[in-house]
Amino acid sequence: MSVEQAGTSQATLRAALATVIDPELRLPITEVGMLEDVQIDDAGLVTVKVLLTIEGCPLRDTIVRDASAALHAVDGVKDVEVLLGVMTPEQRAELKERLRPQRGIPFNQPDSLTRIYAVASGKGGVGKSSVTVNLACAMAAQGLKVGIVDADIYGFSVPGLMNLSVQPTKVDEMILPPVAYGVKVISIGMFVAGNQPVAWRGPMLHRALEQFLTDVYFGDLDALFLDLPPGTGDIAISVAQLLPRAEILVVTTPQSAAADVAERAGAIALQTQQKVVGVVENMSWLEQADGSRLELFGSGGGKLLASRLTQTVAAEVPLLGQIPLDIALREGGDAGAPIVLSQPDSAAGVSLLQIAEKLSKRPRGLAGLKLGVEPV
Repeated sequence: MSVEQAGTSQATLRAALATVIDPELRLPITEVGMLEDVQIDDAGLVTVKVLLTIEGCPLRDTIVRDASAALHAVDGVKDVEVLLGVMTPEQRAELKERLRPQRGIPFNQPDSLTRIYAVASGKGGVGKSSVTVNLACAMAAQGLKVGIVDADIYGFSVPGLMNLSVQPTKVDEMILPPVAYGVKVISIGMFVAGNQPVAWRGPMLHRALEQFLTDVYFGDLDALFLDLPPGTGDIAISVAQLLPRAEILVVTTPQSAAADVAERAGAIALQTQQKVVGVVENMSWLEQADGSRLELFGSGGGKLLASRLTQTVAAEVPLLGQIPLDIALREGGDAGAPIVLSQPDSAAGVSLLQIAEKLSKRPRGLAGLKLGVEPV
């Protein structure tokens, strides 16, 4: 008896499997050559063969579970058997060509609409990484496609803030970044053992960042965040060279001394021909039980910095928001649970969500994009 006679067509089964998303590529398994075959017998047993990108794929159990669940939801299916195979070198080459048909950094391609935010600070300890992670997770929760490059090679912290302990999957020279809270993440911390320090000079830093941008498959993103090291050193210069369309987002505290130092991180835009998208003031105040605010680090630093940068770069640099001191923000970072997801109604959570909303409402740029419109 044919599959059609059995009451369930192969097209129906394939349509069900089209809802199964590869957890690393974030694409349907039917679109990336992972579905080799699917059949149903007279008794309603479906046998499906899925090809993994590499032997020992760390998320193979997720694929098996999702494929089984999708097929069990089809009328006429009584049982499901998922068989796993591995792509041949030729199939992997075809997959890579399909995903990355062009060489180089995909975000520099003329048809790329990805907003690139280089999150900078004048000095360490202002909460730049926490701001980066929470903004990225907030935008991903809105349904946007978001990625993070942890460009702070010496002081990487993004994997811990997002509770990521898995290694990236390598398909030949292409790297598939782990995903947490809907955000694709790559960090040097995923390639070193334990808490081993990274002691590299400038050229090595540049090459590491370049490899993250060329070899890591992020796919089509709405927003890419780069968590930069503090200051205006090698990485800041490399970002300007490798991603000339990146926009600088400066994080500071209310303290005037901190704002003075942070001004340098934003003013580098004059030398690199980049745009400063705005200022975020962190640790603005501590809310008291009676509703009053205790300004532990002074006040006005963020507003002052935005005003100075507006004059320096001769373009409007807004103060995007002020984030209050919140124990829940620190606890969320320690637990790898971003506050915008775990406690969105908290004081810091609300502020971060409002900042993310402002960034996400900015349309992806069409400047220089050819629309292919020709006269008839």
